[in-house]
Amino acid sequence: MFTIHEMPPQLDPKLIELLERAETGTVGHFFHSGFVDRGIAAILPEARVAGTAVTVRTPHADSTIIHYVTKLIRPGDFLVVERCGDLRHACFGGAVGHAMKIAGLKGAAIDGPSTDINELKLIGLPVWCRGPSSITTKLMGLDGAVNVPVTVGGQVIRPGDAILADESGVIVLDPQQAEAIAREAIADQEDEQLLLQRLRNGEYLPDITGATALVEKNLRKGA
Repeated sequence: MFTIHEMPPQLDPKLIELLERAETGTVGHFFHSGFVDRGIAAILPEARVAGTAVTVRTPHADSTIIHYVTKLIRPGDFLVVERCGDLRHACFGGAVGHAMKIAGLKGAAIDGPSTDINELKLIGLPVWCRGPSSITTKLMGLDGAVNVPVTVGGQVIRPGDAILADESGVIVLDPQQAEAIAREAIADQEDEQLLLQRLRNGEYLPDITGATALVEKNLRKGA
């Protein structure tokens, strides 16, 4: 049985642009929710993209719904795919990647393997997955769902959520919180540039961060 729900409202392009200035690793310094399992890793480590979550659930070896959703994708969307625990079959590869790229997909996070990794790299489509697989899904016409809540890498992702992904991983954010989180991360990244300048000027990292004071306080207690 197939379930197809309406496409979610897209994020404001200005919000997407703002998110793409933030590093997921910086967000991880102050925010602890929404991080997808690190086993879902980038095939293009240099890419950092954000977009509107379009969700797909495709169980076992059936790729029918993946093919179908390529006609729904809009520029600015980010595909997230629940594989229902299937770590054997690759549901994403060269032909699907080309169709998604032409449609304007920003990127995809798949809780399972992909195939044709080099081809995906050549077309420049950022994909996060659980590595490569030679055995692929087939057009079986059995079941699948589009734009339903899914679980990817231990995180529940809903259609229309904000997705930010880069070399360090993938994070899902509430669209209402995304701007504030992005701005805090960008501010922290700017502060880090000042810290790096202090290091270049001869200061020591633990003196700046307070680690020296904490260690020396502990040593005095043990004396």
